[in-house]
Amino acid sequence: MTESVFREPTAGPRTRSVPLAHLSLELGHLYMEDFAAGPGRLRDHFDEVRFWADAARAAAARRTRGKRPRISTCFLIDDYFTRFSTPAELIPVVLAEAEKAGLVIDYLARESGCAEAGGTEPAESVLRRIVESPPPGSDGTRPPVSRTGRLANGKRTPATRSALSEAPAWQPPEETGALNHSVFMDVELWSEEKGRRLWSCPFLAAVWQLARLGLLRHLGEPVLTPRPWTGDGFPRDWDHLPPLLRLDDSAAPFSAYRTCTLLPSRFLPVESAVRLVLDQTDVDAGALRQIAERSRREGAEVPAAIAQRTTYVFYEEPVNHSDPGPT
Repeated sequence: MTESVFREPTAGPRTRSVPLAHLSLELGHLYMEDFAAGPGRLRDHFDEVRFWADAARAAAARRTRGKRPRISTCFLIDDYFTRFSTPAELIPVVLAEAEKAGLVIDYLARESGCAEAGGTEPAESVLRRIVESPPPGSDGTRPPVSRTGRLANGKRTPATRSALSEAPAWQPPEETGALNHSVFMDVELWSEEKGRRLWSCPFLAAVWQLARLGLLRHLGEPVLTPRPWTGDGFPRDWDHLPPLLRLDDSAAPFSAYRTCTLLPSRFLPVESAVRLVLDQTDVDAGALRQIAERSRREGAEVPAAIAQRTTYVFYEEPVNHSDPGPT
């Protein structure tokens, strides 16, 4: 005899949907060292980005098959690793330099919001959703990523034996599913500083991508939702600024079916690590299903792999620019 089990439909958290654009176009993801270089550095960045932004818009229009695509723009400011200047001083300069280049920033985000936002901890939530892909031959002796803070795309070099035992032959690390030759990556997701967990740049950028793709949830509720800024000016403390601001009330939705990120080429290693994290993150199934169904109805179907929904343009910076490098 089969026993029937009754469950209330509302027993589990319901995944709430979010408005979606066709494309989330990121016009910059710079660090405080870049801002410290002065308005000229921002001017160079936006002047270069303008051409690539036009190309990204054209590509989005091609995918919508003649329909006008919904495209929103965003800009991310690093206030997590360092604090430079104040929102009141810095944000107007960013917006003014973008406008001079013919660009409009619809949404402005603080990188610290990827770590903590409105009483939630997006980075911690994403960490719990990482499902490591064990390479062939794994014996389960290595601690999980939640303890090591490291995530790889294959088999690491085996540990050497003690001095009293026979030294084994050296073995190289090996990418899982490598095509012809191995490209192995081992990404640090967090470190400990004075008893505090410090999230890495690649991991916070992965959280940021998930938010832009509309896939970030906490108990079914969207995380990093935009808030309007209605004040006459911006505050003098970064903590008094919402994690994600909507600067244009008429803008297309913040989250989108796909993302395109425009960055200096020095960010290439960071964003390669971001894709590794996305490939091993088990995102909210309800959000995945909603986006798949909606994109199909619109004739704008998305790839099943999350990382494949992200695209990048890496541009070469002027040779006279002092390269601060990612934090």
